[in-house]
Amino acid sequence: MKSTVEQLSPTRVRINVEVPFDELKPNFDRAYRKLASQVRIPGFRPGKAPARVIESRIGRAPVLDEVVNEAIPAKYMEAVTAGEIKALGQPDIEVTKLEDGDHLAFTAEVDIRPDITVPAFGEFTVTVDDVELADTEVEEQLDELRARFGTLTGATRPVEDGDFVSIDLSATVDGEEVEDAKTSGLSYQVGSGELIDGIDEALLGASAGDTKTFTTALVAGEFAGRDADVSVTVQSVKVRELPEVDDEFAQLASEFDTVEELRADLRERLERVKRMQQGVQARDKVLDALLDVVEVPLPDKVVEAEVSSRQHDAVHPFDHDEEKLNAHLATQDKTREDFDAEVLAESEKSVKTQLILDAIAESEQVSVSDAELTERIIYQAQRFGISPDEYVQRAQQSGQLGAIFADVRRGKALASVVRQADVVDASGNKVDLTELFGAAEDDAPAPAPEATTEAPAEEAAAR
Repeated sequence: MKSTVEQLSPTRVRINVEVPFDELKPNFDRAYRKLASQVRIPGFRPGKAPARVIESRIGRAPVLDEVVNEAIPAKYMEAVTAGEIKALGQPDIEVTKLEDGDHLAFTAEVDIRPDITVPAFGEFTVTVDDVELADTEVEEQLDELRARFGTLTGATRPVEDGDFVSIDLSATVDGEEVEDAKTSGLSYQVGSGELIDGIDEALLGASAGDTKTFTTALVAGEFAGRDADVSVTVQSVKVRELPEVDDEFAQLASEFDTVEELRADLRERLERVKRMQQGVQARDKVLDALLDVVEVPLPDKVVEAEVSSRQHDAVHPFDHDEEKLNAHLATQDKTREDFDAEVLAESEKSVKTQLILDAIAESEQVSVSDAELTERIIYQAQRFGISPDEYVQRAQQSGQLGAIFADVRRGKALASVVRQADVVDASGNKVDLTELFGAAEDDAPAPAPEATTEAPAEEAAAR
């Protein structure tokens, strides 16, 4: 086999491949066996007819088609490997010559990862927020803990913010009942904002037995984006009574004997969370700095695929009905043109991020261990509420295992950059990011940035 590579642009090549027929003998043997099993020829058992008999029966063309269809993918990959081509996505293949008994020639145009100059990471300086913890934040955590041990008691007064109510709901659009919005005996905490816009305002001041109506825009379902007339009936009102903050509560709600020990533990946990938030902020700012200083020509086909994936994910909740999506966008004062422009910008940023981090992973010789890949798979399986085995099976079926591996590697590459960057807080103090990224010598993985392919790739695997 002979192959040559033409550089069409910084992000695309054409591979010219010529294969002599003597290299295709194994392909011809498999083609004859396959066709022999499919064609019934009198006098021969299935699969036992000789090649010349098969050809006399069905002609030479089906044999050549079978050989070409099988040979091209393998020969393409052989040419990619021989040319050390960093191919992205699927190639556009065209058979340019097929001379029976002589040779097969074809071309394959494919996007490639462009050459990227990696900057000196030690020159990056980013500033993150100070770790500041107010006493009120500790008390808020304490109140949330109290709420877990609170008790609900019936109230005869009108509904107030924070009350728990049992309600019946129904809705109509232009007089037509919305089946998805009909429910009874629904428990809801007023002020939580977890239902639909306008319901909290309607419930405040209502008493058990009262029915209130209001108008709101539906965000999902058959009538997404349209105004609905909603009716809510209060069945009961309950108030949550919280336990006193004392040592007895500390012993009930934790392993501590005193409430002061409990408060100290809550403070320590909050400080740890804020330090983690510092690390995430540093990661995002370092990534933004990389995107600002590194020039990357973007492969058109890869960007188009990313745009298509994001548009598919956007319309999926609306049963792939473009009109419903457009109506939903209208409720957010956004046109479809605005949405498409945002998707394009996000897709270009995502592809640029992937290419930069892949280049860094190569320059830093980043590797991914089986344990790290397994850890990511377990995390994602828990996120989607399925077993790790089922997640792996779905990822294999959708061809996403490679994307998951790549995202882990990109996360480690970005962690390497963050560790080398100069990260200070708003007060000018150097920030220790070991808790999130590990020590430099640990080569520890880090959370992959949101702008990579992680979300679409791994969500596709979980579907």
